[in-house]
Amino acid sequence: MQIRVGFEIIYQFAARTPMVLMLNVHPSRAADVIEPDELRMTPTLPLARYSDAFGNVCTRLVAPAGELEIFTDALIADSGLPDAVEPRARQYEIAELPHDTLVFLLGSRYCETERVMDVAWSLFGKTLPGWPRVQAICDFVHSHVSFGYHHARATRTAAEVLAERRGVCRDFAHLAIALCRCMNIPARYCTGYLGDIGVPPEPEPMDFSAWFEVYLGGRWHAFDARHNIPRIGRIVMARGRDAADVAFSTTFGANVLKRFIVRTDEVASPNVELVERLVA
Repeated sequence: MQIRVGFEIIYQFAARTPMVLMLNVHPSRAADVIEPDELRMTPTLPLARYSDAFGNVCTRLVAPAGELEIFTDALIADSGLPDAVEPRARQYEIAELPHDTLVFLLGSRYCETERVMDVAWSLFGKTLPGWPRVQAICDFVHSHVSFGYHHARATRTAAEVLAERRGVCRDFAHLAIALCRCMNIPARYCTGYLGDIGVPPEPEPMDFSAWFEVYLGGRWHAFDARHNIPRIGRIVMARGRDAADVAFSTTFGANVLKRFIVRTDEVASPNVELVERLVA
């Protein structure tokens, strides 16, 4: 299958303002890119790209005073398969884990493990380790937290999600990540595109989505505590310890976000379109 992705973002700046953007498809999906997601600006500006400590593609620029439009349009190949489910994927002892997974066992800005440690062990200490334990955590977060865009708050932490029982997709991910880390399962935050492919369309406006990955059975696996079902067409843009590491835009000065539109749509293959015309 092919998926067309893109966005349009418009900012208003009172003065020249440095920015860092994290708006490209992650390099791990580079082989799937059919039409590249080059960032375009109005007005045109000099851009500098670099990779951060987690391998994400970052773009630096200085926005001029006034209005800045940032947009892209790309075509991505995808298997069309839902997230893999591997119930036998085992949980490793900490001493067995690869060095680069250890950072994802530690508390972070939005995933303060020390504040939810006792709850985690009381709820999941007797669950089967590995995949069943992660699924139990997802089941709990999915049923415990109420989703709504009107619940969004940029400063909400995992412990606050646990107490308030409401949030948006990043809050579901933060709480699940914190609980997994408490249970000695490496867990990392992911953000990217996730359209309504293979599921009924959601009434809310499209947004960048958040989910998480855990290290089990020798590799990373995607989990999604908000939806809590395997999904099709997940296209990662950035990974990190939590949302603080993967903000799609960091602005070093005052600004107003005037427009924010995200698009993710399955593209019918030429053969499918031909069959549809013939049937019609």
